[in-house]
Amino acid sequence: MEYHTELLVFANWSTLLVCMVLKFPQIVSIMAARSAEGVSLNSVLLEITGFIVFLRYQIYYDYPMETYLEYPILIAQDAILLLFIFHYCASLKNAMPYAGIFFAMWNLLVLHKWIIDLALNLCTVISASSKFLQLQYLWQTKDSGNASALTWALASYTCGTRIFTTLLTTGDNAVLLRFVVMLILNIWVTVAILKYRKKTKKVD
Repeated sequence: MEYHTELLVFANWSTLLVCMVLKFPQIVSIMAARSAEGVSLNSVLLEITGFIVFLRYQIYYDYPMETYLEYPILIAQDAILLLFIFHYCASLKNAMPYAGIFFAMWNLLVLHKWIIDLALNLCTVISASSKFLQLQYLWQTKDSGNASALTWALASYTCGTRIFTTLLTTGDNAVLLRFVVMLILNIWVTVAILKYRKKTKKVD
């Protein structure tokens, strides 16, 4: 039992530490190239939507904070990533409507229990869709551009640790399913980025 407790503490803290820098390789890659080529805007938008729903669900059911503490950090990093994508691909003004939508969604999710429960089930579909959009982008362009394999590999690690922590803490099947699906897709995207990386690109 003590052995499991130590593993749980390690999994929680290592996940938090990894997530604190999870998006940095991607952000730095975009800043260095001054281009968001290889990164799907729709994928990031869906990803941050999934993060918001998942965080709201955890708070609503009063789950242990250590099992979701990384999500505010991930949302903040995705918001920064979105700003860079809008800066290089469109206009920063285009980001304002999305900020309003996310704020409204945060409040609407907890109006009724059935809404937040349904939202979590949809959250898995939304998050999976974000990964498929990134995969589709890679398949179509056959070029990973400035997409960071390290970011996706780290995301795979955090999904693996969250499968473990969920099994030992809440045992929530809906949450567990989400992390299993995300683990598979994150690994898939990582492999695709490495496959379509141009030989002249530097390894992350």
